[in-house]
Amino acid sequence: MQYDAIVIGGGSAGLMAAIGASKNGAAVLLLDKGEKLGRKLGISGGGRCNVTNNKELDELIKHIPGNGRFLYSSFANFNNKDIISFFEKLGIALKEEDNGRMFPVTDKAKTVVDTLVGQVRKQGVHIQLNAAVDRVLYEDGSVTGVRLRSGQVYQGRSVIIASGGKSVPQTGSTGDGYKWAEMAGHTITELFPTEVPLTSNEPFITSKELQGLSLRDVALSVWSPKGKAIVSHRGDMIFTHFGISGPIALRCSQFVVKALKQYGTGNIEAAVDLLPDKSKDEVYRETLKLAGDEAKKSVKNVLKGYLPEKLIPLLLQKANLAETLTFDHIPKQEWLTLAQLIKHFPIRVYGTLSIEDAFVTGGGVNLKEIDPKTMQSKLMVGLYFCGEILDIHGYTGGYNITAAFSTGYTAGENAVLGR
Repeated sequence: MQYDAIVIGGGSAGLMAAIGASKNGAAVLLLDKGEKLGRKLGISGGGRCNVTNNKELDELIKHIPGNGRFLYSSFANFNNKDIISFFEKLGIALKEEDNGRMFPVTDKAKTVVDTLVGQVRKQGVHIQLNAAVDRVLYEDGSVTGVRLRSGQVYQGRSVIIASGGKSVPQTGSTGDGYKWAEMAGHTITELFPTEVPLTSNEPFITSKELQGLSLRDVALSVWSPKGKAIVSHRGDMIFTHFGISGPIALRCSQFVVKALKQYGTGNIEAAVDLLPDKSKDEVYRETLKLAGDEAKKSVKNVLKGYLPEKLIPLLLQKANLAETLTFDHIPKQEWLTLAQLIKHFPIRVYGTLSIEDAFVTGGGVNLKEIDPKTMQSKLMVGLYFCGEILDIHGYTGGYNITAAFSTGYTAGENAVLGR
């Protein structure tokens, strides 16, 4: 039997590609090397599955800093509003949370995975699990099918590679698709970890004195060696035994990776603004007034309601202020230094955890070689790509999964046109 489309990979992009391809009765085969479909989808959004983001299109693109503009064409075909409508038509009620994140009302990723897999089956897609692909077969500039590691060959008029990147390899994303792309003549842009915790060997990190400290609604910025702010993100973060993590640290990670490479330095400065809504002068005046209002109290105790308690001894130490100091003995210059540290607490970071520890892979199949309207290769007839294998990456918050669903659906629809 010859299939109209063979989809390799049963993740977000692959499942949506299979649905897009089979909706009008095309013969579609979905191959996955694992024992079940949607493994990464099942652990996304902290196990709740953040299916998309409800922001307006231009805002959505801004939150996909890795080549988001490439997605305008596929979003014209199947965007975040279409994704919401798609799931609601399948009976999954969604709710909107902070910053436009959309979750199933059940708060269970399993609801999303089971519904997608159910729809794939309902549309008559043939599913083969434990079916590891050895190679995609090409002949005279066109796709002819795939060969499994078992030796089994499947014929296909088109092949959609939706095998993911190299992040979260326990879900099956081990970078298999890059070699199949290269065999078709594609170039792979340099791979790097994104949406990944930052590493630091600052003494206050290695001593673990701040480990477990969560900071709410702060700003984290990345600075060039020339003292210029590269990027800044506001939200929550946490100190760990190896560095810093949490949403804003993850968002800054790709900029740390790029800056380390660009400037050829062993480390780069990140800085926390503990009170982003206040100026340095306001912080100076407010803290001084607090100390004055309770003049007999030590400054360490005075600052407890104003700053995270666990951080106060370190801030005082860095400002060269004794914890037992009282208002009458506060030196002006050191107190100014304290205000500056509250607004700009520096952390030297020397990198990130590995690409396998990242939520998202940066880099991938070069987008210049892909038709953005169809997701078809410009180099090999009948070859399509979608999802994380492409050189597209966004922030966490429903942006990567939106790109995966959109490119998947678009690839699926176009792979069976004119069959």
